[in-house]
Amino acid sequence: MNLNKTKNMDDLTLKDLNGKVCIITGGAGVLGSSIVGALASSGIKTVIADIDKPATVGLASEIEAKTGTRCIGFEADVLSKKSLTELKQEVNSVLGPIDFLINGAGGNAPTATTELEEITKEGDDLEKGFYGLETNGFEKVFALNFLGTLLPTMVLTKDMVKNHQGVVLNISSMSAFKPLTKVAAYSAAKASVNNFTQWLAVHLGKTGVRVNAIAPGFFITKQNRFLVLDEDNGGFTLRGQKIVDHTPMGKFGNPEDLHGPVLFLLSDLSRFITGIVLPVDGGYSAYGGV
Repeated sequence: MNLNKTKNMDDLTLKDLNGKVCIITGGAGVLGSSIVGALASSGIKTVIADIDKPATVGLASEIEAKTGTRCIGFEADVLSKKSLTELKQEVNSVLGPIDFLINGAGGNAPTATTELEEITKEGDDLEKGFYGLETNGFEKVFALNFLGTLLPTMVLTKDMVKNHQGVVLNISSMSAFKPLTKVAAYSAAKASVNNFTQWLAVHLGKTGVRVNAIAPGFFITKQNRFLVLDEDNGGFTLRGQKIVDHTPMGKFGNPEDLHGPVLFLLSDLSRFITGIVLPVDGGYSAYGGV
């Protein structure tokens, strides 16, 4: 019988996060940069790992100056084991063992996105639907979202296993549960992330390392702006308006809406939670459309 001694739940707060070391991939993006601010504000020494070196270094400097918490930007390629190994070595040298990993790198691509939401009649141009998608677009989206989660986890979590504590937090999507029209590759790739989250949670369950994910609903990012915003009038596209209409809270999310769920799942407040994918979606997943 395993009767591990743990803190009394009454003693647990987000203060446990202070002084921990976290790497966040894709941290220079719209959602990632907001999460970085929340991490640093909680006293977490944060490493922003992103392919965009100028944005990464600039953001780290800005966040450190604002919060007073150590924040470092490193250029890293989530699809290169060599790049990730070098990242780990640098982080260990500068900050010590890694406590948390947030896999935030991801996104969609126009070459993996159909122009039509669905094929409805014989006159539809099939090339504007599924039949016009490029396989290299699928490969790019799968690599970025799935392999870009798998490889960093493989390289950057060994400190956690060795120290019998730590958290991996993957960034999934509501599209993983109910695939959205147009984005076949992205939906399938994020579904793979959900499955991997559960698999790894079981695999590492007795090591003290927890593995969870959050599934953001609809937030406006660089990757989806062309789908949901009308550049001509500044309003929503038909698709964007449809999203708002099917979100019970009647709006897109703000990046700050992710802060609470992220910090909760990293902290000991969620110490008996592993293998879940938490929707942060304004009620979208609860709504049946009528």
